[in-house]
Amino acid sequence: MPATKKAEAPLYLGVDIGGTKVAAGMVTPRGKILSKVRVPMTCRGDAAEGLGAIERAIAAALEKEPKRRASVAAIGISSPGPLDPRKGVIINPPNLPCWHNFPLAKQIQHAYRLPTKLDNDANAAALAEAIWGAGRGYDSVFYATLGTGIGTGVILDGQIYHGRTGAAAEGGHLSIDYHGPKCACGKFGCIEVLAAGPAVAKRARERLASGGAGRETLLALAGGDADAVTAEMVGVAWHARDNMAASILRETADLVAIWLGNIVDLFEPDVIIFGGGMGELFSEWFAHIREQLPAWTINSRCKEIPLVRARYGEDSGIAGAAALCLSVDHSAARFAGDRAPRANGRRAKRKRA
Repeated sequence: MPATKKAEAPLYLGVDIGGTKVAAGMVTPRGKILSKVRVPMTCRGDAAEGLGAIERAIAAALEKEPKRRASVAAIGISSPGPLDPRKGVIINPPNLPCWHNFPLAKQIQHAYRLPTKLDNDANAAALAEAIWGAGRGYDSVFYATLGTGIGTGVILDGQIYHGRTGAAAEGGHLSIDYHGPKCACGKFGCIEVLAAGPAVAKRARERLASGGAGRETLLALAGGDADAVTAEMVGVAWHARDNMAASILRETADLVAIWLGNIVDLFEPDVIIFGGGMGELFSEWFAHIREQLPAWTINSRCKEIPLVRARYGEDSGIAGAAALCLSVDHSAARFAGDRAPRANGRRAKRKRA
């Protein structure tokens, strides 16, 4: 008798929507990104133009892997919010004005005849880290991506915590200073307006404007224009042992420690994961943050919680979108190893050093 052909593992198509681009890629049920593409995002036109950009990204991803096209079992989409993950509806993201209460998941599912899941980009990235990345083996995960803004996600026993309406885990908009600057969300003193990339750059520009010694490195990086200083330049200056940059980043790390103290008191996760460009920079300040943490939480064992860098960097959106697919195709759980989501039961926690 001829040998029975071994069934191929399903693949997931992860789609990551941003304000200027759409990235898409084929991902295995173990979280390996096999290929990826990027196309421009059309977000200033009407809803149909925005949808067209998503369809172009999906088409490009499928065309890049024609032999694997038949193995795609589901499509996952990560997008800026606000959105309704249960209904698959984009509500009104500020940087995606083309959509208002737009049923994106339904549109894509109808077009491609595949199960389709939509979720907030930070939630999706958190799920990918919990299942395949730095959070693998932990029951509860707090994920934060630090960049232009601060997005967060909470994972409990392999599942995204959405709250009552799907709007939970907006950790970047926890206020730690109600006398602080006004955030884009309308609140005062959110950690995002105090510690994200633009806040670091603003702090640097204010220091430069105050005059005094130690300005040379940052000014040189900015071509002599203090208004051109970015957070990335502050990081470069700090790596060059610039004292002003070190002071700016130390102050920002202190603010992050205050914020994490609140997270620990409220949630006490098994692990805290940092992603994003600023997250990579602040991973070098983990020791400082850990030393400051006991002053900002009543939890006497707070220093036992690992602070770790995310596995997925700029591909977190693709991986996160693909991770959403595990919840629509549970037959694929056997391929995901010991971190596939389960409806009940708990997993053994990773041993801590």
